[in-house]
Amino acid sequence: MTLTVPTAAADRSPAGDALSVSGLNVSLADRSVLHNVCFTVPPGCLIGLIGPNGAGKTTLMRALLGLVPISSGSVQAGGTHLSAPMIGYVPQRHEFAWEYPISVRQCVDMAARLHPGEGSRTLRMMRRFDSIARRERHERVSRALDRVELSDLASRPIGQLSGGQRQRVLVARALAGNPQLLFLDEPFTGLDMPTQELLIDLFQRLTGEGCTIMMSTHDIASALHTCDQLLLLNRTVIAHGTAAELADPTLWVQAFHIRSDNPLLRLLPTERLEDAC
Repeated sequence: MTLTVPTAAADRSPAGDALSVSGLNVSLADRSVLHNVCFTVPPGCLIGLIGPNGAGKTTLMRALLGLVPISSGSVQAGGTHLSAPMIGYVPQRHEFAWEYPISVRQCVDMAARLHPGEGSRTLRMMRRFDSIARRERHERVSRALDRVELSDLASRPIGQLSGGQRQRVLVARALAGNPQLLFLDEPFTGLDMPTQELLIDLFQRLTGEGCTIMMSTHDIASALHTCDQLLLLNRTVIAHGTAAELADPTLWVQAFHIRSDNPLLRLLPTERLEDAC
């Protein structure tokens, strides 16, 4: 039996949500990867996407971005179909070609022209964004670099960057398009604590400005502390709500297929653990 936690977001109409997903099913190579995924996210929310390896977290993001086909279901943003100009995407660092001979500024500027998920429309998108005044695009890139504190490295080749600097470049690329929705695929992997804190502060400022962020992460302790909502995923939505609403250890046992005495559960509020014993 799947346990779900109702939230206030579930009572609103899709038009009032930044993101609304209903009955989403995804199959890859004739194998079901996601089944009947349903959730809504309010505007200006930082939502942590949590689940074990193989739970379908990256597939869910790619499906929402239009990078993998959806078998059935619907995805809406503010009551309309999700479209490329309203989204930003930060992939895992290893997915990017860091050996490409361009500078930090050039790398971010390329993203200011294009959006993910365009497929065959890439050429048309290039023409449309080339019509934007060069000064406006320059300002977008400069603002994005400033927000991730990389302005002083704008001329450095991307191949000479550290792991933390590379992650900030990917975030700047996503911000250059002024997205309403930002998808982050494990943005903290391999980063030191100061860089994690810098990015967390940035993400919280962005949500304060109205941007909605979905972030997959294995850092459960940080997600419980910093995210407005959590989405427990394992092929389908196990539970969705605030950290307080997801304090029931049973939900985490079901999501991660772990024993009831697993140390992971010690991250949850103590009183709920005592009730479960």
